[in-house]
Amino acid sequence: MRAISVSKGIDATPQQLFAVLRDPARHAELDGSGMLRGRPEGPSRLGPGDRFSMGMAQGRVAYRSVNVVVEYEKDRLIAWETWGEFRGRRLVGGQRWRYELTPVEDAGGADGTEGRGTTRVTHTYDWSRARLPRLVIELPGFPKRMGPAMATTLERLASAVRD
Repeated sequence: MRAISVSKGIDATPQQLFAVLRDPARHAELDGSGMLRGRPEGPSRLGPGDRFSMGMAQGRVAYRSVNVVVEYEKDRLIAWETWGEFRGRRLVGGQRWRYELTPVEDAGGADGTEGRGTTRVTHTYDWSRARLPRLVIELPGFPKRMGPAMATTLERLASAVRD
């Protein structure tokens, strides 16, 4: 299987987390891989089928990724597929970044007030649909690096909703 997932319980509602995840201007702030450089182009709030691009870098090589939202369920699920394009032609890519938000039961406060809630966030990197997965993704070692990077991303997401 060509996918890796990490999960974390975050003290926030799905709505709070989803608001951050669907804002491309926040993606570089959340990125645990160190590859995102920001400067998004496209909608400021992502929705189904939206297309956006992002400044990226691998080592000293800077480029822009082109992304399309391919899964979307308000406050529960968002995923985008990323591509490297040249003159409108997709050359490499096809991997997906996915965030699934699952509310966790919250008993509320000791004084009977409603609690803030906890959400289990599952972050998945799926390269099963990628073009040239062995050459472009596996040989350079991305799958080994993505697990720790994604865990860092979830830590940063937790910090983003606390602030």
